[in-house]
Amino acid sequence: MTTVIKRNKWEIWRDVIFALFAREIRTGFNDKFGLSWAVINPVLFVFALSFLRGRLSGGETHTMPTFTFMAIGILFIQSFLQTLGSTARAIKQNKPLYAFKQVQPISAVLAGGLFQILVKGFVTICIVVLMYFLGMDIYISNLLLFLTCFFLLWVFAMAIGLLFGIAELFLKEVSRVREMITRPMFFISAVFFSLQDFPKEYWHFLNWNPVLHAIELTRFSVYSSYGNEGVSLAYLTFIVLVFTFFSLAMYHVTWKQAISR
Repeated sequence: MTTVIKRNKWEIWRDVIFALFAREIRTGFNDKFGLSWAVINPVLFVFALSFLRGRLSGGETHTMPTFTFMAIGILFIQSFLQTLGSTARAIKQNKPLYAFKQVQPISAVLAGGLFQILVKGFVTICIVVLMYFLGMDIYISNLLLFLTCFFLLWVFAMAIGLLFGIAELFLKEVSRVREMITRPMFFISAVFFSLQDFPKEYWHFLNWNPVLHAIELTRFSVYSSYGNEGVSLAYLTFIVLVFTFFSLAMYHVTWKQAISR
């Protein structure tokens, strides 16, 4: 006699997200290099750009090692852009699965975001291990602020990705708009520079960008001597909450019409 196990909606949703997350891992690492290339590529990118910046500006940038300065900027902007792109594509890529009533687009978005955390976690571990063997200082003065900035940036990327993912189901050309808008983010988000490199009267041209706030606050969380003038955790949190609310509201209103197109 078979036993019927009854599950509530939260347990079903959890299992669906886990199944989609496992599917993301299989499809993301199904080539010959797999996870190793997903980790090695950004690690080499961080080391190459950090080396070039170090040769140009010396071994220290605003009281913190140039390598750490660059590594934080590159890791955070890559995490933001790749999470945004992954979540934006997740809705359309998993569209055939929506025939099952247990699978909804929001589950695919969360699975895509969790996959990016997995990859960036491996990248961060590899960089820390390499820094240790190279004799570089590994220090974080405020771990809670560091984790808060990473979490807020991750949520912000998923919120923006959800907006684009829904919009792309109605109009596929939106994907080109997304690429056009996100491409300059690499250059205006304090990845290669610090807000302190510019006169204060020009800061308002840059500090509207919440990604810049996340990166600069993370540098401050690692080295408190770096300073946090011109950036605000309250502003970053407010922007993330606004976009998260707006994206979830748009999803709630339009997702059934979107996946039926």
